[in-house]
Amino acid sequence: MQKALVFLIALFTGFASVAQSEYLDARAKEDEKLYKGGESYEVEIFRQDFKNKKPKNVIFMIGDGMGVSHIFAGLTANRGSLFLENLKYIGFSKTASSNKYTTDSAAGGTALATGKKTYNGAISVDENKKPLKTILEEAEENGLATGLVSTSAITHATPASFIAHQEKRSMYEEIAGDFLKTDIDVFIGGGYDHFTKRKDGRNLVKELKQKGYTVEQDINKIKRVKKGKLAGLTAPEHNPGLKERGDMLPLATGTAINILSNHKKGFFLMVEGSQIDWGGHAGNTIQVIDEVLDFDRAVGKALEFAAKDKETLIVVTADHETGGMAVLDGNFETGMVKGGYATNSHTGLMVPILAYGPGAEEFIGIMENTDVHDRLKKLLLGN
Repeated sequence: MQKALVFLIALFTGFASVAQSEYLDARAKEDEKLYKGGESYEVEIFRQDFKNKKPKNVIFMIGDGMGVSHIFAGLTANRGSLFLENLKYIGFSKTASSNKYTTDSAAGGTALATGKKTYNGAISVDENKKPLKTILEEAEENGLATGLVSTSAITHATPASFIAHQEKRSMYEEIAGDFLKTDIDVFIGGGYDHFTKRKDGRNLVKELKQKGYTVEQDINKIKRVKKGKLAGLTAPEHNPGLKERGDMLPLATGTAINILSNHKKGFFLMVEGSQIDWGGHAGNTIQVIDEVLDFDRAVGKALEFAAKDKETLIVVTADHETGGMAVLDGNFETGMVKGGYATNSHTGLMVPILAYGPGAEEFIGIMENTDVHDRLKKLLLGN
């Protein structure tokens, strides 16, 4: 009986792991490589007017898998403009991990979160599997409010790298448990089942409530939360694609900013547009553009706050490039984009860094991904 139980637990864990990474196997149909054009949105130009040379708040935004071609595809689709164009200070990041020329999201996220390179698959542990302190944890220690937002499961590699310490990115339940070891103020993303349907029998949602968190699953309820601690778990595992999830990412970004900005000492917020990467894996131009434009609208929410606040640094980058995407043809008037792809995996290409706000000039030039962390940390925490 005991052996049967162990087998069932292992089988269930295996299914959960497969479900978390099934996007890797998706392949675009031929017509999905052509984006014929869709609705565009107005882009506001914000003033470059800031109070100080150093920020009180940092909003760090990661477009997972987003290279220059992904951005330009989105810019073309939106008739030639994006909110990202407000970020006038531009550089490039080298993304190799400690053991591979081409990183995965776990090692890429760890480099951005901790300033240390590690092996592919590691969640903020070093090559000896020892924990590495993250910028989110250091912000907490310095009395700042903190938050995470993602369109993937909140336990997935990139958001996990800012809050958890595990030797394998597939350890989703252990990663969920690490959230309870912190005082993070706001986190919004999928992954509800990793907090509740667990092999150890713990109900982390119940434990979060005992710690004073409001826990909600509906984005329409989440967006109404204005203060306190919030855990928004918006899907059993990953959130669905844009057409199903709607404005979840811009709404979650705005909600997190509203809550965190109540803290007078300042805040650190990481926002991830996870599924740009998935479009790259599939070679799906429609998905890439949908996700880039969704991420750009979240950048717009951050800019709305930062332009009024004048003490907030926004830095946008990627953990790596996915797909070796090329823009083969396009039309600024219709929004048409034809994409081509060199691979269904990640590449070793440099990725862009774009910055707005006090300290933005620190992000010009070619640098290591670990330098992005180091400069953010120095600007926000002074060390």
